Amino acid sequence: MAKKDPTDLSVEEKLQTLYQLQTTLSAIDEKRALRGELPLEVQDLEDEIEGLNIRIAKIENEIEEFQNAVAQKKGEIEQAQESVERYKRQLDDVKNNREYDTLTKEIEFQSLEIELCNKKIREALAKVDDKKRELAHTHDMMDDRQSALEEKKNELDEIMQETREEEEKLKLIAKDLETKIEPRLLSSFKRIRKNARNGLGIVYVQRDACGGCFNKIPPQRQLDIKMHKKVIVCEYCGRIMIDPELAGVKPAVAETEDKPKRKRTVRKTKAAEEE
Repeated sequence: MAKKDPTDLSVEEKLQTLYQLQTTLSAIDEKRALRGELPLEVQDLEDEIEGLNIRIAKIENEIEEFQNAVAQKKGEIEQAQESVERYKRQLDDVKNNREYDTLTKEIEFQSLEIELCNKKIREALAKVDDKKRELAHTHDMMDDRQSALEEKKNELDEIMQETREEEEKLKLIAKDLETKIEPRLLSSFKRIRKNARNGLGIVYVQRDACGGCFNKIPPQRQLDIKMHKKVIVCEYCGRIMIDPELAGVKPAVAETEDKPKRKRTVRKTKAAEEE
């Protein structure tokens, strides 16, 4: 049997198919809602761990730079000490005061250089200690986040395993229904559904009001909806509307209570009383 062209469907058939699609998509939304904020929490933890990895690499580079600086300063101290020893040996062979003063100044200068290098080494080693403490703290944070990530992933996998099969079936149903709806109407429905906070693109009339925004619908418009002669949208929220009967929903009937009739009291006039 040849498949019916979506454009050949009556308005009633279009609305029924569209409402079936909405019901299927809402069921998919419910399955996804079971996951709650878990996917976002997993993503946040993964991003945080990536940031911590970058931070650890940066701290390790800084430690290496400080250690290289310490090694460099130690090398400068060795050179300065060799110079001091050399100048001291030369003092034994000086021939005049000028040479003596020059060597003495060089020894003093090299000694100051050694002191400065030692100071730089102490500062660098203190920074290395600080960075190592920071690195240990960051590793602790990393372990904590990794543990939390594993826990969240396991929780998410359990939920996914429970809902994946049902969700895939619903997706196939939705895909099949989409082929039965003309592209222009389907595109409009998807656009409305995307902008709707609750994901409803088509709703039925409830208690004389739109089932999406709950604004009152005029009687004439309700009659037009029941006639199924054209696709009608809510003038307030833009959702497509369908009457409950076509949607297969029993309309809610307001319960009316039989109120006891109040007795009418007749006041007697003064004249009547005198009679």
